[in-house]
Amino acid sequence: MADHRIPVAVLGATGAVGQTFIRCLADHPWFRVAEVAASERSAGKRYAEAARWIEGDVPGDVAAMTVQPCDPSSVRSPIVFCGLDAAAAQVAEPAFAHAGRFVFSNAKTFRMDPDVPLMIPEVNAPHLGLMERQRRERGWQGAIVTNANCSSTTAAVAMAPLHERFGIRTVFAATMQAVSGAGYPGVPSLDILGNVIPHIGEEEPKIEREIQKMLGVYADGSIAHARFVVSAHANRVPVENGHTVCLSLGFEDSPTPEQATRALREWRGDPSVRGLPFAPDPPIRVRDEADRPQPRRDAMEGRGMTTVVGRIRGDAVLHIRLVAMSHNTIRGAAGGSILNAELLVARGVIPRDAS
Repeated sequence: MADHRIPVAVLGATGAVGQTFIRCLADHPWFRVAEVAASERSAGKRYAEAARWIEGDVPGDVAAMTVQPCDPSSVRSPIVFCGLDAAAAQVAEPAFAHAGRFVFSNAKTFRMDPDVPLMIPEVNAPHLGLMERQRRERGWQGAIVTNANCSSTTAAVAMAPLHERFGIRTVFAATMQAVSGAGYPGVPSLDILGNVIPHIGEEEPKIEREIQKMLGVYADGSIAHARFVVSAHANRVPVENGHTVCLSLGFEDSPTPEQATRALREWRGDPSVRGLPFAPDPPIRVRDEADRPQPRRDAMEGRGMTTVVGRIRGDAVLHIRLVAMSHNTIRGAAGGSILNAELLVARGVIPRDAS
């Protein structure tokens, strides 16, 4: 029986994010993994030999694939999911976009470029309008669409309903980030077990600027960044999956904790995203327990795509404080990119019969 799903490629397929893409796409109703690509040391090998698979078993159809070099002359799929590091992405992603492919990137390299969408579809679907400018000004037939830093994503989803309703002006964010966010093999065990590392390179500046872009307003081919100020502290903690962000927020219109809770519970995000295969319903789950969210209990809420929020209360310095948590390699990486691609297919930017 013919498989009419859209063929997709995974770049950086042997790494931790690449493996998460492959797991998430295994039974996807719209997409099928047709190609895997990685560095020169892996190219030419069977995928099962090249990848040190982290969780479960390699899907059988992918295990037998030959790993390709990260080059558009070798990888032909119209959709490219990219799990490459920033240095490799700097070269590979523009090459694929120039060759007419739609690149869904997890790298930091192009996130803050003024013509590149930095996407959380429920939060800022109109930002996809930047693609027209990007393709026109760069002369590309394809495009690059990026994900944010995974902690930025957790915070931005939790903040979006409150910013829409009450107008955020000040943000204090302290993150507790899982070790899987450092890739594989990641942080040495003797550094992280029984410990907290109060530094993650470049993380705090990324959080501070990316949230402003994601919660900004799109108009006439550009984004007016949100004008609130963000102060971030980033910490690595001995948790496998699930980034937690403690937020204290100051507002233009000061809400009560009850009003903030209602806004979070009622929010469903952009209507164009609802019903897409990887869209969580609801995108935010509010927990009333005094000790939730917790990564061990809540990271896989909504198949890892839901942001779980709790401990919503008044703040003695600002107005409202809360705790938000989401799965960093699914919502904050591979799953987020897949949802971005689904939105482009749903809008007809990428045809369903693309090949």
